[in-house]
Amino acid sequence: MTAPAPPDVEAAEDDGLDLFDLLMPIAQHLKLLVIGPLLAGLAALGITYLIAPTFTATTTFLPPQQQQSAAASALASLGALSGLAGAAGGIKSPGDQYVALMQSVSVTDRLVDKFKLMGVYEAEHRFEARKELASNVRITLGKKDGLITVAVDDVDPQRAADMANRHVEELRRVTSELALTEAQQRRVFFESQLKETRDKLVSAQQALQSSGFSPGALRAEPRAAAEGYARLKAETTAAEVRLQTLRRGLVDTAPEVQQQQTLLAALRAQVTKLETSIDVPRDGDYVGKYREFKYQETLFELFSRQYELARLDESREGALIQVVDVATKPEWKSKPKRGQVALVATLAAAIFLVAFVLVRHAWRRGATQPETAEKLARLRLALRGR
Repeated sequence: MTAPAPPDVEAAEDDGLDLFDLLMPIAQHLKLLVIGPLLAGLAALGITYLIAPTFTATTTFLPPQQQQSAAASALASLGALSGLAGAAGGIKSPGDQYVALMQSVSVTDRLVDKFKLMGVYEAEHRFEARKELASNVRITLGKKDGLITVAVDDVDPQRAADMANRHVEELRRVTSELALTEAQQRRVFFESQLKETRDKLVSAQQALQSSGFSPGALRAEPRAAAEGYARLKAETTAAEVRLQTLRRGLVDTAPEVQQQQTLLAALRAQVTKLETSIDVPRDGDYVGKYREFKYQETLFELFSRQYELARLDESREGALIQVVDVATKPEWKSKPKRGQVALVATLAAAIFLVAFVLVRHAWRRGATQPETAEKLARLRLALRGR
């Protein structure tokens, strides 16, 4: 009967690596594993001194916020014009829109031209300068506080500060050219309506003067009828404008649209009734021309009032790009972080060398495996001969 092999022999037959097999090559090359990473870290530290330092300038500002319009209460007394201010929808996320504006091509090109960045970045084409600038600028919107932060990296600390502050100035310039807020949209709308009504008012006034009209020539009754007709027709026109505005964002079956259509139909019926009850003047009659003049004058007053209210709201919003922290010349570099680079290089070199030593030890161990197997076979024969 064959005797079982001793435990030490069974352990010797195991071809796997144990803790001793891992520690032995590390101990044998301990000097390499210590000095090698240190040299790599020192080399990386030396290389960082050859890299031009980068400075970061940061500015923080509060973008314009949507406010309740000052014209909201005043519109209630203007009948059909009361809904025009609310027709232009407010911006749901103004902060994201301002960030996108500062990252637009128009703003980027102005910065490239202002600071001559094609020469600074050694770019042959403008799109290369834009791409390089985008990589050096970080614009973030705070989710909690709503503040926009502009951080600019540059090898020149003063230029970094100037570029960060310039982003705010370019944003002010863009917002003054575009109708972004509710007040700006109302101002643009009423400005166009006011200009059109002014031209019509001038034409009506010239036609009235050409008919030989004088204020004392009118009797009280025709004048009152003309003024009443002008007011009613002005309300009808305003109702038509309101209906067109509602149809931009709502379908015809919406309650708001149907209600406005009912109001417009009632106003048109009153205008028709008034026109049929009063003799329509012949061409050249000063009463008809006076009625047209009063109609345009009433519209002009309505639109003028709304335009001034919109300008007032816009002036309040325009100054609300409030800079919280002005970008100043940074006193210390932000990159490269020499200590961090040296530490990462040291750890990377240590991991690489340890892996190299273990792999080489495993490879050599596998190469000598046949000789080890032969020794084990001889040991088995010697044990069997006992």
